[in-house]
Amino acid sequence: MRDPSAGFAGVIVHPTAIVHPSARLEEGVEIGAYAVIGADAVIGAGTVIGPHSVIHDNVELGRGNRLAAHVVAGGWPQDRAYRGEPTRVVIGDENRFSEFCSIERATGEGNETRIGDRNFIMSSVRVSHNCVVGSDTNIVSGTQLGGWVQVGDQAYLGGLSGVHQFVRIGRLVMLAGLSGARQDVPPFVMAAGLMARAVGLNRVGLQRQGVSPADRLVLQRVFRQFFRERRTMEEALRAIEVEASNCPPAQEFLAFIRSARERTRGIVRWQPRAEA
Repeated sequence: MRDPSAGFAGVIVHPTAIVHPSARLEEGVEIGAYAVIGADAVIGAGTVIGPHSVIHDNVELGRGNRLAAHVVAGGWPQDRAYRGEPTRVVIGDENRFSEFCSIERATGEGNETRIGDRNFIMSSVRVSHNCVVGSDTNIVSGTQLGGWVQVGDQAYLGGLSGVHQFVRIGRLVMLAGLSGARQDVPPFVMAAGLMARAVGLNRVGLQRQGVSPADRLVLQRVFRQFFRERRTMEEALRAIEVEASNCPPAQEFLAFIRSARERTRGIVRWQPRAEA
């Protein structure tokens, strides 16, 4: 029902909801029963906040988001290093958050936990402090992202999967359900297993995203050269450079590998599909 006493023009606020006077609610926002909106929160136009959800202080939600019941955004991070310093959660447009999702604020003064646009984040997913999630991802129920995780655009993380802190998941990666990613997963790769290994390319995802047959063929060769052939890292990179010269997806794969070498977690290894 429209609450004329709420003080926000064009906004529907349930009478049992609590909205801090400094929060900014844009046109068409709906706030459900018993929801709580904290100080200096920004709720973009057309966003719907479900019953019993909590949007903490300094959380920014873009336009057209849909939050189901009991979603929490901007709570204190599960990080012993956090000392109450001012940090934020910034969420883009047209995301869907199912019941009991949790998005933690960042650790470190001025830092942010960020989520892009058009993501489908399903029930009981936890996005920990300082994570950066791209756009158009699917993160299935029960998935847990540790602190400082990065998830690339169009990635798919299967149900009850886990991603270790500081791990990076590349674009169009598919991580199987019940998998544990403890190392970086390069773009376009399928990974599976309790200690996840690369099992192949995400061919279906590549095709759906319009990657040409020629580029998909190059990526197959790149995958084989990096993961399956017995080469040193330098030998593999030199071979991939040749393949990638006229293939933007292969160049993206190569850039990820090079940057991953400077990171702490390493890169997933090869595992034949039947043994994954």
